Amino acid sequence: MLYLVTSSPRPEAPSTVRARQLQFWNWFDGLIEQGTARHVYARLGRGLVAVMDVESPEDLHALLNQWAEYVPASFEVQTLLPREHQAQLVRAAAGA
Repeated sequence: MLYLVTSSPRPEAPSTVRARQLQFWNWFDGLIEQGTARHVYARLGRGLVAVMDVESPEDLHALLNQWAEYVPASFEVQTLLPREHQAQLVRAAAGA
């Protein structure tokens, strides 16, 4: 399942969290290499937007808990469907 995750870190001085940020990126790079994190973009100011590919909501929940251990944040999560899925539904409905 694909999820769009937007993180909003706690407002802390960046200089006070550098070590945790480095640990976070080392951990997140592993998710990118595994294909769990398909896309990731830094938000202007602070935070990230990432497309995560996981098997279940419980898997995403576990990842967000790990994420928050490195960088305490609130998360907005949206479920995504591949474009092909919606196109297939429209074509099927139009043919009915």
